[in-house]
Amino acid sequence: MRKFMLFVGGLVALLILLANIGPMVLLGLGVWLLYVVFKKFVKSDSTSGKVGWVILGLFVLGMVLSNIYSIIGIAAAFVLYYVYKNWNKEEDPIVQVVDNDDPFTNFEREWAELNH
Repeated sequence: MRKFMLFVGGLVALLILLANIGPMVLLGLGVWLLYVVFKKFVKSDSTSGKVGWVILGLFVLGMVLSNIYSIIGIAAAFVLYYVYKNWNKEEDPIVQVVDNDDPFTNFEREWAELNH
């Protein structure tokens, strides 16, 4: 049941990730362009150059903000990573240790002693 739930969660996360891959690329491109515009703004000496870089930066910031919902795709990527890490994780079985010397309740222990 655990693996089935992980499979269903991973499938849903994969579909969400695939649906948001375009906006995620545009968000990454926009953040990189904002970085470049900021670096050019700092290096610019003229006032008209700084105004031009600010206008371009505001345009790119609008592009970044329009793709901000792609954070859902980033969250889906983290869910896929979680599913991948927990896929082969074994569940701890519930074991009761009985300190009784009755050979019928501790058959495995008795069998191991007989084989050695």
